[in-house]
Amino acid sequence: MTEYERMEKGLLYDPADEEVLTEQMSYKDKLWEFNRLRPSQLDERDRLMHEMFAECGSNNQLESPVNSNWGCRHVHMGSNIFANYNLTLVDDGHIYIGDWAQFGPNVTLATAGHPILPELREDPLLQYNKDIHIGRNVWIGAGTVVCPGVRIGENSVIGAGSIVTRDIPADVVAFGNPCRVIRKISRLDRETFFRGEKIDWKELKK
Repeated sequence: MTEYERMEKGLLYDPADEEVLTEQMSYKDKLWEFNRLRPSQLDERDRLMHEMFAECGSNNQLESPVNSNWGCRHVHMGSNIFANYNLTLVDDGHIYIGDWAQFGPNVTLATAGHPILPELREDPLLQYNKDIHIGRNVWIGAGTVVCPGVRIGENSVIGAGSIVTRDIPADVVAFGNPCRVIRKISRLDRETFFRGEKIDWKELKK
């Protein structure tokens, strides 16, 4: 089995293998182009996103710079997604992002890990990858790190600065290091939006 095949299967592999690196660099070049486009070059940005990503829906906005180990080649992105500055996608494994997901600045989604056993981190430095799944309409706050293999259920909110090491269910507010569920999204969230401030539904519907 080649190192590339081991990588695809989620096994320990050598990320510095020549075949792996050659494939990887071809995708990173497109991301380099994307990050040098002007904010006003919307059509060109959209065109490159559809070339870069494994899957890419419509009406997505990614503020530059976007950082990615594989130039977003292993990222499966839905539609109506917004990502603020410095989204880091460690996409050696696959990352799945549902429609309407939002990311604050400096969020990291990291599929790659290294073994605990010291001799497996020497020459060669071995690696493994475990896919990440971000559900529909998830909001991930600024400075959050999502670790390998994590699933976050739809509609959930992850508070700023969280370290997400385990799965988070749907329809909850979670934060902390390690990230943990604080409460469910409830009827109160239909009434207030920030520290007791009321949602002015009548004005919003205009």
